Amino acid sequence: MDFWPEFLANSWGREFVAGGIGGMAGVVSGYPLDTLRVWQQSSPSGSSAFSILRNIVSAQGPTALYRGMAAPLASVTFQNAMVFQIYAILSRAFDSSLSPKDPPSYKGVALGGFGTGAIQSLILSPVELIKIRLQLQTNDQSHAKSKPHKLQSHKGPVDVAKSIMKAEGLRGLYRGLTITVLRDAPSHCFYFWTYEYMREKLHPGCRSTGQESLQTMLMAGGLAGVASWVCCYPLDVVKTRLQAETSYRPQKYYGIVDCFRKSVKEDGYGVLWRGLGTAVARAFLVNGAIFAAYEVALRCLISNGSETIQTESAI
Repeated sequence: MDFWPEFLANSWGREFVAGGIGGMAGVVSGYPLDTLRVWQQSSPSGSSAFSILRNIVSAQGPTALYRGMAAPLASVTFQNAMVFQIYAILSRAFDSSLSPKDPPSYKGVALGGFGTGAIQSLILSPVELIKIRLQLQTNDQSHAKSKPHKLQSHKGPVDVAKSIMKAEGLRGLYRGLTITVLRDAPSHCFYFWTYEYMREKLHPGCRSTGQESLQTMLMAGGLAGVASWVCCYPLDVVKTRLQAETSYRPQKYYGIVDCFRKSVKEDGYGVLWRGLGTAVARAFLVNGAIFAAYEVALRCLISNGSETIQTESAI
């Protein structure tokens, strides 16, 4: 009975819940655009985002844009909570002389974000692998038409995970881990640095007071998301192509360098930026929602926690 009041009275508990709320807001708001991005990146032709969207909706219905959402949505509470917690610890670890009341320096923010991105890849890599497999499931089935006895229609993320474990083992579940680390470490560096820098520019003094407006949260969060994607987008294209490979297709790529080389040889350097417009639009929307939901939820939890403590003290 006393678990939740005690859990939310702790700063870690509030961060966990607020991080989860922010993460869920980001997934729900941007998932259709994420599905569109994945289809663009894995497409062998330079089809436009609009034509791909029209084909998906007409052939499979609007719900196809949300296929595979259960995997990231189920893990996002823990993942997002850990990201914010790890970042809070690491950003201050590089400023040992910093007062607890002062915000971390921009150097600490950048280094803390870099370390956070590398660590969270261990959680994110299997989730994104499962998500990509589900998002591209229809595409895989088209490759398997000539071999109907091998056709497998996965019912959800758990089914995909079991299939991967059975066919490839734990190593298969972590396919693309190296490229995920190479993508996420620098992207989180830019992510948190841009957010802290822009919120201070848009609302001077808010890093110390924490009193920025909702508009500032949305704008700073959106710009942080855009910066994090632009800096690492070619790596994300390579990651998608590596993780999209299944048993239904002959193995095409034999590593990061091989995937990069073959992709450029077949489609030119433009392939490394295919889907960037969709990703940027999604990044602004999603990360504005994440930071706004996180900050608002955290303030509400702190306010409610203070009221609860005061009431219990009075009793």
